[in-house]
Amino acid sequence: MSINHIVTPLDSAILDSKEHYVFYHKMVDFTFKELIVAVQQQKLCNKQEVLLFKQYCDLLLYSIEAMRIKYMYDEEDNMKVDLTDSGLPNYLEFRYLFNDLELRDEYLDKLTPISTLKESFLKSLLHKKEPIKKAKLFQAASIIYYTSVNKEHIFNRFVQGKIIKAPKKIDADYMTSWSFYDVSHNRPFICFMYFNYDGNKIEEHKDDIYNVLKTTADRDMALDTMAYAIDRKLPKVSPKLIKRIDLGPIHNVFAKDENEITHTLLEGIAKKEILLESYAISLKVEEVKSDSEFKEGSFFNKQILQKWDDILKQRYVLAPHRIIQLLYNKTPKLMNKLAKPPIETANLEIKKS
Repeated sequence: MSINHIVTPLDSAILDSKEHYVFYHKMVDFTFKELIVAVQQQKLCNKQEVLLFKQYCDLLLYSIEAMRIKYMYDEEDNMKVDLTDSGLPNYLEFRYLFNDLELRDEYLDKLTPISTLKESFLKSLLHKKEPIKKAKLFQAASIIYYTSVNKEHIFNRFVQGKIIKAPKKIDADYMTSWSFYDVSHNRPFICFMYFNYDGNKIEEHKDDIYNVLKTTADRDMALDTMAYAIDRKLPKVSPKLIKRIDLGPIHNVFAKDENEITHTLLEGIAKKEILLESYAISLKVEEVKSDSEFKEGSFFNKQILQKWDDILKQRYVLAPHRIIQLLYNKTPKLMNKLAKPPIETANLEIKKS
């Protein structure tokens, strides 16, 4: 099936051909690389945040590439892409990768030896002059998948970054980062927290900090609620700034949601005003800062907590020039509400078969 025949149901798309996998992977890989460049050039993050942002995006792209290898020639299972305000793989796909790689050795023992496969390929191509059967290609892809994919590099539902010294321009001693894949949205979020520590050695307290972040800040919620919960559960930690980046949705031909940008894009593709590989990326950055401190608790058990300022919410749209023109024509009110004019990215070009 050609990519010109992509048909998707309302809330999920099943990639069921080699062309679909190639098309989708190129789109996600390209858009995330453009996103990384734009975040740096537009100074949406400081230098340290950009480095961490890139690392989390690399984990995500590595995982999607692993999915491509896993499903490329599989006739029984197909990869599912979430179409509702996401454009990225369904969260369960990441879990399937983990489950597979947990049983790596068991699967490798059952796979056809490489030498046997090579002999079969040569016999089909050189002697019989026939194309290699899809089942054989799947066996080869499975060998590559189980021998080359590293479980440690798969994007987990929660990924914890290290505690490091905060940049000099930030009014805090330390910073840490984490990322989570929100199950309800099927989108990744990247978070940064700048904080002070009232103790001797932060290394002795880092496991407590990591545990609180994993259990308290692992899903989309009001940012000040998240900040208060972290502050309250870590008496020796004084958060001063928390920043959260919502990556997506990626608006593209696969999307089927009520988002204005998605509708504009799909209408343009249907009318052949823009190309099938046209895309736009929505990005939301939220920050909350500590305004002052207050004490909470009884006389004998008081805790100093942060009083949080109003949440700063900034929305951005990234897209190629032609898409930006289209959005200004069709959704001018939405464009005027952005934190800055739409950020121009490069065109994606995919050869169609």
